[in-house]
Amino acid sequence: MKTLARFIQSKRAELDLTQKALAVMSNVPLEIIEEVEDGKALFLSVTVRQALAKVLRCDPEDIKALEKDIAADIVSPEVIDSLKELILNGAGGLKCPKCGAPLETRIAKMYDLEDNLVLHPKAHCTKCPFQIHS
Repeated sequence: MKTLARFIQSKRAELDLTQKALAVMSNVPLEIIEEVEDGKALFLSVTVRQALAKVLRCDPEDIKALEKDIAADIVSPEVIDSLKELILNGAGGLKCPKCGAPLETRIAKMYDLEDNLVLHPKAHCTKCPFQIHS
C-alpha cells in the first residue's frame, strides 16, 4: 500500500528535487515537507496540497487519496477543538486523548491569499497514530 510519505518522496525524487528545493518551489515550510516525508503529517491543508501538487506535477486528488484523518477517527471533534485552542494559547504538557502519552505540538504559520497570517495548531502523539492538523 502506498503512503502519503512514499508518494511525496517518490514524486520529489522523479524530479530530482531536495526537500529544501521542494519547500522553496512550493512555498511550503521545509518543516511541513519533513513531517510529511517522515510520516508524521498524514493530512494536508488544501493550500499545501495544491502547492505540492503543482510542483510535483500531479493532481491534488492523487495526494488527497493517500491522506488519513487519524484524529477524527479516534476522538470527538469537541476534544480536538479544545486541544487546538490550548495549543494556540501556548499550553504545554498536553497529553494524547487516545493513549495518554505526551503530545508534540507546534503552531504552523501560513498566509492566506490576501497575505494575512493564519495560525494552524498541530500536534502528534509520541506513541500512537493520533495527530491534529488544520
